[in-house]
Amino acid sequence: MTSTPTFDEIRDRALAAAVPGRYGAGAAIACDRLVRIFRADRIEVQALQGLDLVVDQGDLVALVGASGSGKSTLLNILAGLDLPSAGGATVAGCDLLAMTAKERLRYRREVVGFVWQQTARNLLPFLTAAQNVALPLQLAHGRRARRHLPRVRELLDALGIGDLADRVPAELSGGQQQRVAIAVAMANQPAVLLADEPTGELDSETGAGIFEAFRTVNRELGATVVIVTHDPMVAGEVRRTVAVRDGRTSSEVLRRTVVDEHGAESVSEREYVMLDRTGRVQLPAKFLQALGMEHRVAVDLAPDHIEVRKDDHDE
Repeated sequence: MTSTPTFDEIRDRALAAAVPGRYGAGAAIACDRLVRIFRADRIEVQALQGLDLVVDQGDLVALVGASGSGKSTLLNILAGLDLPSAGGATVAGCDLLAMTAKERLRYRREVVGFVWQQTARNLLPFLTAAQNVALPLQLAHGRRARRHLPRVRELLDALGIGDLADRVPAELSGGQQQRVAIAVAMANQPAVLLADEPTGELDSETGAGIFEAFRTVNRELGATVVIVTHDPMVAGEVRRTVAVRDGRTSSEVLRRTVVDEHGAESVSEREYVMLDRTGRVQLPAKFLQALGMEHRVAVDLAPDHIEVRKDDHDE
């Protein structure tokens, strides 16, 4: 009788079988023309309208966008909490559209970690910090608590809260609770850590500390991290910020550190418009308004670029 393969084994096989040149091959996250439609009382709402996204392994990415743009829907799909209506999505080699209910449960337990905005949703109030972190380990690997102590200590120490191991959530500040929540999410060494507005209920100073905790997880524990946020401080501190608008990725900002001839460091950033798999782009609204563009535009091919101009046919 053959044993059921672990998700690490499934992921390794999928990555090994990844076809070079295939969209998102080998990436930590790949969403290919992802669609999510909600239906209620004969009304359809398209939360995602053919969204494309690739996140490389080991990346730290912020997703930003107005309320209703589709970013939280995307995060719920990546977390295995929701199913897309069409398109494709893989996380760490796992096909999110092909999993059974049992496989999806294991996926949420072993492949991804999730941190909610509301601190109360992340922790059980009657368990200590250490017990909260140990719980997912016990569910995945057995209930012998002692064997999990080294991993629990490692996580709490890495996040700067090792001295709070014996406190219950009511004895912790909001920032401390979120650090414990990050430790809980990382307990089973997930390949990807997802966070939905993790600093939304915290002041700016505490929020900065929580973001540093995510950087620690990304840098020292090797997790790919995707954060949905409205916080400009968080969005401005990551290497890559992806904007979601009307159910699609619309633009992204890439940042890099530049060292001048005197050794001084500065951050250079540039915003790009996203080109999806069907050749569509969402031009920045401020550009369209400035030039009075609407309904249609003239497009011409130049030797090294594409020109987009206001349609003056009727003028």
